[in-house]
Amino acid sequence: MLIRSTWTLTVPEPVALPRSYGMELVKELHRRMGLELGNEAIPTTTYSGILGHWFASRDFLTFHPEEFYQLSLSGLQEPASKAIANLQLSSTLEFLGAAFSIVNREDEVTSYESLYHQLVAAEPEPVRRFDLKFLTPTAFAQNRTYLPLPVPTLMFRSWLERWNHFAPVYLGSEDLIGYLGEAIVLSHHRIQTYSTQIHQGQVTGFKGDVTLRVRGQIDPLLANVANLLVQYAQFSGTGIKTRLGMGQTLLIKGDS
Repeated sequence: MLIRSTWTLTVPEPVALPRSYGMELVKELHRRMGLELGNEAIPTTTYSGILGHWFASRDFLTFHPEEFYQLSLSGLQEPASKAIANLQLSSTLEFLGAAFSIVNREDEVTSYESLYHQLVAAEPEPVRRFDLKFLTPTAFAQNRTYLPLPVPTLMFRSWLERWNHFAPVYLGSEDLIGYLGEAIVLSHHRIQTYSTQIHQGQVTGFKGDVTLRVRGQIDPLLANVANLLVQYAQFSGTGIKTRLGMGQTLLIKGDS
């Protein structure tokens, strides 16, 4: 079972939270779900923090009543997905002395088997363009540093690692990454770097729009596997620290 649950939030009056609020909120959500946080080599959940337009000033973020905000949680494994599905936040989400009103919840539910059958086994017409939006800072661990750039092979390696770890269908390893790296290129981006506070430190990642294109002639099976991994990214996130609010990934559209 795969789930992506998104809550729409508002505030009745301006609310100021410390920039580090994200850690406290994700801890509180995991406590309510009965899930441990941080004991997995590959996280079974992803978390967005509170997305939307807020005003930043020094060490605080201010959320305004005229705006709508979104909070997303995704589950990549059966127990985590069920915990998210069963999470009831009532009408108000309170933490750190702040109160957000919950006005809506939307659940997107599927399974690894369904995604694989629909996007690969059924042999659909290959998709040749992927428009991705990275909603929260995204980076990759590389040589003891964090790389805040949308490198296609690093994105596909991130998605493939999680797919192979959780899914019943194994897709391949470094050879597959090599094939995808040769066949799919970064054709456009409009990104900017942002820092996010994780524990006591700052991690820099990129946010913005990225377009990937399949070039030339490509084996339809390989193109469909690429599409599968891109679709999966909406649940798994991309890159490092996705359980702590980084790497939230949205597929805008795809055409053939």
